[in-house]
Amino acid sequence: MSRPLLNPPCTGWKEDLPAPECSPLLEASLGKQAPNFQDCVYLEVPRSAMSPRGIVSALAIILLISYITQLPLIVTHTNFKDLSSVFATALELLLVSWGIAVFIRWDIMPPRDLPIRFNRARHKIYAYNFKHQWWNPFDKGKVVPVSYNWSQVRAERWSQTGVLPNGGVIFKWGVMLSIVAPGTNNVIDRFPLSTMGADQYAWAYICTYMQKGPSALPPPGEPKDHDDVLWCEFALRLAPRVVWPAEMDQESRTAP
Repeated sequence: MSRPLLNPPCTGWKEDLPAPECSPLLEASLGKQAPNFQDCVYLEVPRSAMSPRGIVSALAIILLISYITQLPLIVTHTNFKDLSSVFATALELLLVSWGIAVFIRWDIMPPRDLPIRFNRARHKIYAYNFKHQWWNPFDKGKVVPVSYNWSQVRAERWSQTGVLPNGGVIFKWGVMLSIVAPGTNNVIDRFPLSTMGADQYAWAYICTYMQKGPSALPPPGEPKDHDDVLWCEFALRLAPRVVWPAEMDQESRTAP
């Protein structure tokens, strides 16, 4: 069985994908997605914080309405002369309120897209990353754009299995992009390329583009306008638009 090349490997590591300079072993494909942009200078691929957006918020709102309707019954059954009963009720209210706030913010805080740009002319990668503390309902999160040399990028395929509270099983997989210090396998940064999508085929697509250019790829489909949001997509309507730092935006879209 092969062992991870990187130190440390990503969580749920399954295999290391071919290095940036190696020929892809799989068909180049972004699956059902189309690039945000693609020409001879740079390729921009979309990423989603979660898919589909809005379900978590909707469930949180349903939970809130359900809890509000049961609140009079909860108060009625609370013995206000018993300190432990009052504490238990207050703790329940606090936990439910915290959970609802966390779920809603988790759904609406990330930007509408988290694109990654691969600049073939500069041999660099630019990632529009988003960082936040998921457990903190008061944390608004922040965009952390980063730039690295293409030669520092490595790709790892991962998968994880989890058990839900109701006994069900959830299975997730994807590809993580890891940035290594020059001349080493020591990881200095990590961010996802894709989750439960084209995954290793998307990595083959990107490597083919960086090595041979857009002419070696199938014609891209119509790009999605991430700011064209339906009225019913309330989570996306509340989510911030993508705004690259001006200097990085200019550099990532142009040749030297």
